[in-house]
Amino acid sequence: MPRFLQLHVLTFYPPANLNRDDTGRPKSAVVGGVPRLRVSSQALKRAWRCSDAFRAALADHMGSRTQRLGDEIVRHLRAQGKPEATAVKVAREIVPVFGKLKSEKDAVRTEQLAFISPEERATALALAERLAEGAKEKVDAETILRRSDTAGDIAMFGRMLADNAAFNRDAAVQVAHAITTHRVSVEDDYYTAVDDLKTPAEDAGAGFVGEAAFGSGVFYLYACVDRALLARNLDGDSELAATSIAALVEAAATVSPRGKQNSFAAHGRAHYMLAEAGSAQPRTLAGAFARPVDGDGLMQPSIGALKRFRDQLTAAYGPPCEAQQELDVLAGAGSLASLLDFVRGLAPTNA
Repeated sequence: MPRFLQLHVLTFYPPANLNRDDTGRPKSAVVGGVPRLRVSSQALKRAWRCSDAFRAALADHMGSRTQRLGDEIVRHLRAQGKPEATAVKVAREIVPVFGKLKSEKDAVRTEQLAFISPEERATALALAERLAEGAKEKVDAETILRRSDTAGDIAMFGRMLADNAAFNRDAAVQVAHAITTHRVSVEDDYYTAVDDLKTPAEDAGAGFVGEAAFGSGVFYLYACVDRALLARNLDGDSELAATSIAALVEAAATVSPRGKQNSFAAHGRAHYMLAEAGSAQPRTLAGAFARPVDGDGLMQPSIGALKRFRDQLTAAYGPPCEAQQELDVLAGAGSLASLLDFVRGLAPTNA
């Protein structure tokens, strides 16, 4: 019963700006002394969680990260014919369980985002109905919050409730920032927009002039799933755990970060994936790219560098896993379907 599932993914993206920094340029990092493009783990997880594949797989087992549960309570009570003042009063009683209320008078939103499971949301709405009818019930964390999840995404990515730490969730999935395996220089696109209604008699200038930065490359992504922690977070629901992991793997293979996609349409698919299941201490293979790869195409040299580094680590430390599965598009080996069968078929761990 392997405790960890590790994913190593190589994906090529054409010119794009997948994840912007505060200046609007592609995020970057200096690795091995040379500049690389970077996509943050936050951007990756957000894209995965919001993807059609992820939502279809998890269906009713997804949480909501929001400051606006109070708004939903108010709308719910108003739809039942309750006065606005009553709805706001009830919302202000319930919402502090999830986080500190904003300071504005009659505010029903929290200062921080809270990750809320479907079960907790349903409990909060039902309690709101009873309070609005005049019931005298205690409103506290024990009444509303849960110590285990029915939401696969909360169980995987964790949550923090500052005022109710007992109901925090340690993330069962760790996701590294993706970096290019090679040196990359960010380029600039100078573009214009033309006014369709401008006549030939007017000046020939554009209606708008802009500049957008972009870059292209082969990205290495590493993620690690603590399957034992995931099982505990899901209160031992092995079927939901397997479904959640399969959704994660499919998203990592097929879902692209969302930045500037309307401008670049950089929808990549993983060229290479390696899934390793074992109980040995996890390790990233990013060290394969501490020295930037070069050579024709960059993808094949990147795959070769990753495999060589993995073999070197195995020689030094022993086998990293008990079972593995590969998908190699260029070699025509493996498939996403076989990879998903592999992760679904792993024996459940003890919660």
